[in-house]
Amino acid sequence: MTERETTRLVAWSRELRQVHRRLRDALSVTRASLAEGAPGEAATRELLLYCHGFCAALDGHHRGEDRTLFPAIATAHPELRPVLRSLEEDHSMIAHLLGSLRAAVDRAAPPEELDRHLEGIAAIMENHFRYEERQLLTVLETLELAAVPGEVLGPI
Repeated sequence: MTERETTRLVAWSRELRQVHRRLRDALSVTRASLAEGAPGEAATRELLLYCHGFCAALDGHHRGEDRTLFPAIATAHPELRPVLRSLEEDHSMIAHLLGSLRAAVDRAAPPEELDRHLEGIAAIMENHFRYEERQLLTVLETLELAAVPGEVLGPI
């Protein structure tokens, strides 16, 4: 294995950590926008943009993992299939929570309700990211996967 190939393999663990950091940052910006939001149409548009952007990014990240990353890990490390199933179940639960948030944003729910949605997503998302990193980062340092990071880990 060449040094370049080793660097690409190790990069998958770095890529995952970076995507998780960017999603955490996006959630933080969304929550800050809600907390600081002044009443009025401009603030509502900004919140809609943040919420929809965050929802799309997190959903895209999970779909990419389910479609490409997790099958590659399952093939290389069949002993991790129970972990991957648990992570996929988390993805389903987070998708449901994101759908509820989108519906609340679309109907212009009050800020307190939106914050409750975001708080729930934040708690589950953080727990999911930490578990995923504990279970998979070492595996990702040796995973042979020839794919574009944005297609595997989402567009963010």
